Amino acid sequence: MTKAVLSSQEMLAKLVSFDTTSVRTNLELIHWVQDYLSGYGIKSDLIYDETKNKANLHAIVGPADKAGVVLSGHTDVVPTEGQAWDSDPFTLRDQNDMLFARGTCDMKGFIAVALAKLPQMLDRPLHAPIHFALSYDEELGCLGAHSLADHITKMPVMPKLCVVGEPTLMKTITGHKGICDLECRVHGKESHSSLAPYSVNAVEYAAELITYVKSVARRMANEGPFNKAFDPPFTTLHTGIVKGGTALNIVPNLCEFSFEIRNIPEVNSEELVEEIRQYAFKNLEPRMKDIDPKTGFEFKYTAGVHSFDIANDHAMVDLVLQLSGANSTEKVSFATEAGIFQNKGIPTVVCGPGSIAQAHKPNEFVAKEQLVKCENFLDRLVDTLRKAA
Repeated sequence: MTKAVLSSQEMLAKLVSFDTTSVRTNLELIHWVQDYLSGYGIKSDLIYDETKNKANLHAIVGPADKAGVVLSGHTDVVPTEGQAWDSDPFTLRDQNDMLFARGTCDMKGFIAVALAKLPQMLDRPLHAPIHFALSYDEELGCLGAHSLADHITKMPVMPKLCVVGEPTLMKTITGHKGICDLECRVHGKESHSSLAPYSVNAVEYAAELITYVKSVARRMANEGPFNKAFDPPFTTLHTGIVKGGTALNIVPNLCEFSFEIRNIPEVNSEELVEEIRQYAFKNLEPRMKDIDPKTGFEFKYTAGVHSFDIANDHAMVDLVLQLSGANSTEKVSFATEAGIFQNKGIPTVVCGPGSIAQAHKPNEFVAKEQLVKCENFLDRLVDTLRKAA
């Protein structure tokens, strides 16, 4: 295989050219990265989803029998449909020291810098390895990272650190909220609207439960628990999608809504979910079933991301601070794959180029100076792993 030598910007231009929107396959990008690594004699493993249409990639650079560092990034991006872009979102545009394209910030910038550093990683022997860990479907709820983390933790030697390169302006992030997404289907009894008292209005019962979800959100905001390291410093809940009804003169027999919980580490989202479920089953369903026993509520989990927290005085946090040149840590409200790796026993920190404020927007960009900071970070990491005993 031919050894491709690409700068970080050239690598980023290649990566963003693959439309890896979550509803699509990521295999074209994954196979390109696999070929790139193979050109340097690096073998990689692919971990497929059930459809074989998407895959994670794991590769080790350096001695696999030593505890090394995982560089983790997701390959999928959010859609561009309905957004007003000034240029092709899958062609890198260089303007005013900023690089525009879908995924430049979230989070192909980090992956690009890491891959571009491969020749340097091989220039002199590493005494401890670097793991490349590329996942699928992070934007759909970190779906691929679970099997990827399982694969890595089954290696003969557990890595000593995982760096998740989500956009943090290269700040050292030691915690984030969890996410729990649910869909609720409310089954009612249909009738002509003139006979509404003899029917079960699915939209109205959905509205009652949505109101209860809002009451839980208010309680969290007013009573806590609180963690001032986060903004906002409490667990949040909100309902984002509601669908129901066909005509005003028909009492609807079905309503669907989706709600989300973003919990601080001190709050167990499962307990909140159970509280909401029990309110539906014990307070609302009896009135519904008095009219028709076939009516009721049905809940389905659609996505879940672990909250993440690592002690600020952890040795691996101190290492990341040294590599980034920062002197303090922060916590964020957006979620990442960090909790998955952390819960598998790999100390994890989030640190990557770009700002989350640019993520998911039209004309998404990463500043060139952010890529330079990431390059410096990885330069220091490579030097540290060469010195490792």
